[in-house]
Order: sequence, then C-alpha cells, then structure tokens
Amino acid sequence: MTTPESDAPGDGPTAGSPVEGAGDRARAPRNGRWVDLAAVLSFVVLGFWVTGRLWLEPGSGVRDNRSDQSQFEWMMAHGARVVTHFAYPFHSDRMNVPDGVNLMANTSVLSISLPMTPVTVLLGPRAAFLLFLTAGMIATATAWYFVLSRVLIGARGPAWLGAGFCAFAPAMVSHANAHPNIVSQFVVPLIIWRTLRLGEPGRWLRNGVLLALVIVWQAFLNLEILLMTAIGLGVIVGALALGRRDLRSRARPFLAGLAVAAGLAGLLLAYPLYVQFFGPGAYSGLSRLIRGYSSDLASFVAYSRESLAGSPRTAASLAKNPTEENSFFGWPLLVLVIALVWWLRRSVVVLGLAALGLLFAVLSLGRVIRFAGRDTGVPGPWALLENLPILHSVVPTRWALAITPIIGLLLAYGAERARELARSLPAAGRQIRFVTATVLTMALLPILPTPLPVARLDPVPAFVTGGAWRPYVAGGRSVVTLPMPDTNYAEPLRWSAATRLDMPLARGYFLGPDTRRNAEKPRIALFTAPPRPTSNFFGTIHRTGAVPPITPQSRVKAVDDLRYWRAGVVVLGPHEHEAALRRGMTELTGIQPVFTGGVWVWDVRPLTD
Repeated sequence: MTTPESDAPGDGPTAGSPVEGAGDRARAPRNGRWVDLAAVLSFVVLGFWVTGRLWLEPGSGVRDNRSDQSQFEWMMAHGARVVTHFAYPFHSDRMNVPDGVNLMANTSVLSISLPMTPVTVLLGPRAAFLLFLTAGMIATATAWYFVLSRVLIGARGPAWLGAGFCAFAPAMVSHANAHPNIVSQFVVPLIIWRTLRLGEPGRWLRNGVLLALVIVWQAFLNLEILLMTAIGLGVIVGALALGRRDLRSRARPFLAGLAVAAGLAGLLLAYPLYVQFFGPGAYSGLSRLIRGYSSDLASFVAYSRESLAGSPRTAASLAKNPTEENSFFGWPLLVLVIALVWWLRRSVVVLGLAALGLLFAVLSLGRVIRFAGRDTGVPGPWALLENLPILHSVVPTRWALAITPIIGLLLAYGAERARELARSLPAAGRQIRFVTATVLTMALLPILPTPLPVARLDPVPAFVTGGAWRPYVAGGRSVVTLPMPDTNYAEPLRWSAATRLDMPLARGYFLGPDTRRNAEKPRIALFTAPPRPTSNFFGTIHRTGAVPPITPQSRVKAVDDLRYWRAGVVVLGPHEHEAALRRGMTELTGIQPVFTGGVWVWDVRPLTD
C-alpha cells in the first residue's frame, strides 16, 4: 500500500520498505546511521561557516542589520524574564514607556526564547541570539533531511541535497542577517509530516493533536512562515486529492484529524491572537511603504550578495536591503528547475509544487511589477490582495522566500529519479551519475553561501552594566537615550537586554500602531512609537549632525515629552554626532551633563517631578 507522501517522481517508498534500496538489507540500517551522522555534521559545518565570524569575533555584530540583532537580543532577554520574573509574555512595559509593546504583534519568538532562558541568563543575550541564529539553520536542514529521507522520498543522498538547499539557499543566508526567526524553519517539515499522517486510519485523534502542537510551536516562532506553509499544504493536498484516487478513501480520517488540529490549535492560540489583533498596542497591517517591498523580476536570475557568485552592487539594485534577497536563485538553477518539472511532470506532487512556486513568485512581485530596478507600470495580482485582513501584514517579497523549500523538494525528487534511472540502466549508470553531478554543480556552485559580514559593536557602557542608572528610574521612571531608539538606531535595546530588561526605555524599535490624527486608517504599524516633537528634534540631529533652531516653544515641548516618557535620566553614548546631540539636549533643558561610565548623563528628575 502506497502512502500519500510517496507520490515521488519514481515509484516512491512503500510502507515498510527500507529507506535505502540498495545493498545488504541487514547492514543498511547500521550504514544508514553513519550516513545520517555525516549529513548532520555537514549541516553543522555549513551553519558555522555562515556565522563563523560572529563566533570568532566576540565584539562583533551582523554588519548589515545591527538594529534587528539588537531587537532579537532584547527579545531573548524578554523570554528569560518571563521565566525568571514571571513577567507577562505577550506585552512588555520595559520598552516604549509608558505605553509598552504588544509582543504578540512583534517577533517575540517565545517558543525559542523561553526554553533558551538558561543560555540567556548564563551567557548573555548576544550568545543566545547567536546560538538561536546558528542552531536554527542547522536544525532546519536536519529536520528537512529526516522528513525527506524517512517520509517524502526514502533516500538519504537526495534528502541531503534537498535539505541543504532548504536551509542554506541564498534567501535563507540573506535572512541570516539577524532574522533568526525566519531561518529557523525546522518546524515546517514537521508540520508537513504530521499533515500527511492525518489520513492514517484509526489515528485521527492522535494525529490531530500532534499537528496542533507543531502548529502552535510555529505560531510562536513566526506566523508569516506558518501562513505560507498552510497555503502550500492546501495546494499540495488538493493536488493529491484530485490526482490520486487511491487516497480518497482516507478523506474521512484526514478531515477528522484536521478538525481536531484546527480546533485544538485555535483553542490554544485564541487568547494570544486576541492580544495580537485587539490588545493594547495592536495595529491593522503594515504601512503602504513596507507593503511595497516586492521582488524585482530580474532578481530571479541574479545572485545574492551572500552567494559565491554574488555582487553587492548588483544585489543592491534589485533588493530593498541585504536581509530581503528572497528571490535570488541565478539563471542556471532556474533552468534546472524548469527542466526538472518537465522531466517529472507525471508526478502530481511535482506539478503541485511547480504551480505553488509560480503562485508565490507572482505574489512576490507586489502591486506594481519592477524589472531591473524600474517600475514597469504593470500591476501585479498582489494589488488585489494587499488590503485584505491578515494579508495586509505580509511583506510581498517574502512570498518568494517560500519558493526555497519548493526548489529544495524538486532537487531532491530529481536526484532520486536520476538515481533510480542509473540503477535501472546499469550500462549507462556511470554516465548518468556524472551528468547529474555536473548539472547540479553548475546550478548550485554559484549560490554557495559565504560567511556573513560583521562589524564591531560598541561595548555596552559601564554606566549600564554597573547599574548606575538604577537610582534614576525609581518610582517607575524610564531611561531616555540619545539618539532615541528606532529602526535606524537600536543600540539602547542591547543595553536594556544586558540588564535583563531591568532598565526601562522610552520609545524603542518595534511595530506599534500609528495613533497620529492624520495617520492612515485603520491604525497601521510604525517601526517605533508615533513621533513627538523632541524625538523629531533628535532624529534630525541623528540624520544630519546639525542642531535645529531651539525656541522657547521647543523647550516647553521637550519638558512635556520628558514628562510623558516619565524620564528620570537622559543618556548619550558613543555616536558620530555626539557633540551635536550633547549640545542640543543641553540647550533644550538647560541642564549640564555629567560624563560617567562612558556616557553623558542628564539628570532630568527636577524637570519631570
């Protein structure tokens, strides 16, 4: 009896058949264990190859995305605080005083930060972030390897190829620039595995419960990836239902298990999702600017800057930033994928994957199609969907990210079909294997990952690590930093994380609602708190290095803003515009700063009492 997941390009593994079709059956399991170990070790090597510079240079950070690294260090510290201080997990008052931050509406990664509490407490938030980033890629490759080799294909070599691509493709390495929640896709193959098991007769309740648990796990890791996985599985399951009549007899247990999974997952996620969409700090979609982040049509045949054949200049002209190079596959790989789909076109799964990949590619083009950095004026299908609930919170270019596992599966299926062909034609077996290796090398060698570039980070000031700030925040006061934290400057989040979030911050780097009177409706998200006169004042200095004119009115507004933030102290750390920032704050408040612990300090309690 053939299992649903066996609709591979060849005959596919059958229930109870060995995963290795050749060699002595008695020795296959033992040999297979060594192969498994070698596969996992290769993923470990690749993971540390990508992040190696961060490990070797303890004072460094991700060069191309320092803000997100700071944010995730803060999130790891929050997870530890939930465990050690029994803090409320879904909202925090340790940033954006006095309003706080809706962490369900942000990348709080609770399914990782909570179990990693010992690492965060003992080694610090940077070590926790780096371990999360590195282990996430390794775990993703490992999970795909075992699901491919045990469930979907049944052969270790093709499974290793597909799994390696799923975890270390250009898009994944691009997001390794401080997006550990996105490169950690190890739950996705588990969701696929448990979904395919729903059709087992007599186990609908057990299988439904297990599927619900992995769905909840992924929901607290990244909801965007969960949405894409759900859409992908819907297409593939639908294709199997239409193309495989022998599977229709399993519809009843499948639907029963699916109902259990949906019901239990919905029950477990009901309150967290309520907080996300209706709680304090909730918002209704991203701004139109962010929703305009799309994939350039020319990027699909280009190479990302983190690829062996990549060019930073070329990639910069085709992507919004180094962390969103989701669609850079290179023309040799695209040609190979098209050829594989044609060669394996008798497989329902392959056709479903091809249709799904095309769908995601078209959606990633955004509301207006761009080619080689220019708007073509041709509207994309996304223009009809971008304002729908849920979809208004998706960055269009990330639909292309979902193409990576699709190509990984196609590569694995193609390699297995070539292996079967070589086995069935012994006389031509050597030539078939040579051609297969040559074609794969030509397609994959140019996109091999290179180590992430790093940059030196300023050490956390002694004023922070020594706790000298504590007397200033007594009575519920906050620390105001200069510049104020936002998407372009998030160093204060690292400072707060170093104190295990004991140090509360005014403003911050997070997604929160735009509550201004002239804001877009409904309440869209900003990448910080809504601007205030004083935050705009110091934002100008941060951008230009010039101090704006200071009037009596601006002084009054500065005091009002400091009172709003419940400020106890203003702190200025090392910065390229340090002199201008210091002069601006001194002239606004009339308070002379004191240099202590590596920072300039203004005691503003007399102004805010």
